[in-house]
Amino acid sequence: MCSKQTVYLGVDTGGTFTDFVAVSDAGVQIHKCLSTPDQPERAILQGIEALGLREAARRGELLVVHGSTVATNAALEGKGVRTAFVTNRGFADMLSIGRQTRDELYNLRPPLKAPPVPRELCLEVNGRTAADGTEIEPLTDADVDQLVQQLGRLQPEAVAINLLFSFRDAGAEQRLEQALSSAYPELFVSRSSEVLPEYQEYERGMATWLNAWLGPLVASYLQRLQGELRDTPLSIMQSSGGTTDAANAARRAVNLLLSGPAGGLAGALHMGIARQRPRLITFDMGGTSSDVSLIDGDISLTREGRIGHYPVAVPMVDMHTIGAGGGSIAFIDDGGVLRVGPESAGADPGPACYGRGGRRATVTDANLVLGRLPDNARLGGSMALDREAARLAVAELAANLNMDVEATAAGIVEIANEHMLRALRVISVQRGYDPEDFSLCCFGGAGGMHICALAEGLGCREVLLPGQGGVFSALGMLLAPRERQLSRTLDLDLASCRLDEITAALDTLRQLGKPQLQAEGVTPVDIAEQPSVDLCYQGQSFTLNLPWEDELTPLVDAFHEAHEQRYGHRLDLPVRLVNLRLALRAPSVVSGLPEPAYSQREAQPEGVQRLAFFAGEVPRYQRESLSMGQCIRGPALICERVATSWLAPGWSATLETGGHLRLVR
Repeated sequence: MCSKQTVYLGVDTGGTFTDFVAVSDAGVQIHKCLSTPDQPERAILQGIEALGLREAARRGELLVVHGSTVATNAALEGKGVRTAFVTNRGFADMLSIGRQTRDELYNLRPPLKAPPVPRELCLEVNGRTAADGTEIEPLTDADVDQLVQQLGRLQPEAVAINLLFSFRDAGAEQRLEQALSSAYPELFVSRSSEVLPEYQEYERGMATWLNAWLGPLVASYLQRLQGELRDTPLSIMQSSGGTTDAANAARRAVNLLLSGPAGGLAGALHMGIARQRPRLITFDMGGTSSDVSLIDGDISLTREGRIGHYPVAVPMVDMHTIGAGGGSIAFIDDGGVLRVGPESAGADPGPACYGRGGRRATVTDANLVLGRLPDNARLGGSMALDREAARLAVAELAANLNMDVEATAAGIVEIANEHMLRALRVISVQRGYDPEDFSLCCFGGAGGMHICALAEGLGCREVLLPGQGGVFSALGMLLAPRERQLSRTLDLDLASCRLDEITAALDTLRQLGKPQLQAEGVTPVDIAEQPSVDLCYQGQSFTLNLPWEDELTPLVDAFHEAHEQRYGHRLDLPVRLVNLRLALRAPSVVSGLPEPAYSQREAQPEGVQRLAFFAGEVPRYQRESLSMGQCIRGPALICERVATSWLAPGWSATLETGGHLRLVR
């Protein structure tokens, strides 16, 4: 499982909590502490200290895999660095014009949006490459010198270079990068032929700009963290569900935008394979947001993701995120209607029950008022909750609604559930999947209190609550493969292209990605390849991704079938091979987890809990005390160190191997 004496530490920095999972031959340790958004590394160092791992780090016996929200938060808050955008003559407005799509189609006076890059920072150079890669106009030394002088006057912190058809010939971009890096060694330079060597200049340009805009922040953070960890190896979780070393991550900020949530999917996939549950709908509810996704044999990736208003065309897990978490704030709108989220109380001051000065009612406060969090609950394993403060916060809303406190709390929970149900339907029903064919996999510190209601609303008959579910994303990071996602636009007619063209392009991608993995200590024999192609009908803009099998005719038939399954029809048109992709994966740093210790006899309730709207009291069990195969029937509360689950009437929970709970109704 683990190298001798090595401790593997997964760290997931969230909006409210930072989660830790330490795995060694001695077993599994978990920890939670409040995040420190101003300096995320402070919470990480606090966790290492609390877990007693400082000496292991000093001796070189600690390895850290980290999911960071630095890039995500900076993008959502619009707090990137001053960035210049360099493109071809006549295309300075490329990112401002975009695809000219509207958020509100019939609004004739939409609000003005600030362009991603201010006009004065959009720079143009001569030199032009044609669609086939031939040179139309050369990039001269004078052009390069002029750009260097312009940037000297503007003094940006980062530069994004995005020239037309640079995926055909990257020479001009490489030349500009070398000149700028030589003139300004501290300047962060990002070029599109490295970030996303694919067609569609707007999407490629946005990815390159995001990478440059966020890159210095990510690089600075990882540099500070690595400085504190000294010689401790540091890997970073990527949005695609695999890890990379910190040095590569510092150059690829755009690939980290779903860093934390991707860890949960890696853990869910690992558990699903082990439990022979290849079809999962995942639900990850934390303090700030809820993330939902669908796994049908493997993690689905998308190249049509978004972060805020910005399209993100690099590979990232196909996930739907909403602002509904334990810290989501309840309020009364101008029409007198109770609403919940997306604004969150965050880690500071947090929900009212944290006792840190928060006065606005949140979902966590409502659950506490309803009794779904027990009287002796310790949030994150250590923080006592202030029930009276929670009640006062909910009571303020109740008075304005002319309702009693418990009914208002129940309304807050019900509204939050509806938000989350809508998200779950988006990634299942609206895509043609029947939720009854899937198991609902719930993790995150807050999800267990809502999962039975969500399963009933969605139509799922089975729920899986993983062992260590309250810190599952941190655990998943240790189980994620070391990975590189590589791509290149070919744009060939599939019927007339030659196999040797595709084979040669694949070899080029291999030669780029394999040395990077080998530099992380991966041996060539351990690298698995997963080639795939993006196909579409002639004239279409959107593609479908299919596995590459070294044969052309079966691939055409497979595309027709995939198109009919997705869109309900097939067309009598030529098929084009747009992009070639290659995923290179090596085994995770932790290949398996030690089996937890189980009680030898069935656990009895450790106490009872009075819940609102229930006559009498319900039993309260400690999850760590349950015996293998023990079955609990609802209503009941199942408590653990970093999470609490509400087992509703009509549901039963059985403890299975791995410490997982299986809920059925």
